[in-house]
Amino acid sequence: MRETVRVFTDAELTELALAADAGRPLGDDAMPIGEYLRDERRAALPDWYMPVAVRFGPSRGRRAVVLTIVAAFLVVNAAGLCSTYGQLVFG
Repeated sequence: MRETVRVFTDAELTELALAADAGRPLGDDAMPIGEYLRDERRAALPDWYMPVAVRFGPSRGRRAVVLTIVAAFLVVNAAGLCSTYGQLVFG
């Protein structure tokens, strides 16, 4: 037996969203959207085409490198030099 999927119009989705109570607690059967989309039966696109988004926090080493580069550019500009094209010239 094939499952029937109801397609909503934009107007219906807007009406549902505006009628929803944002302060209502989640139900006992609620699950995170990432977990819901990992289920191949529910996924709009296959995982190999567009995997579920995962947030990776920046590591301390990466943050230090980025801050060092930004600080270097600020020091170069504060000294009156221009480093826009990769060569230090008086601006």
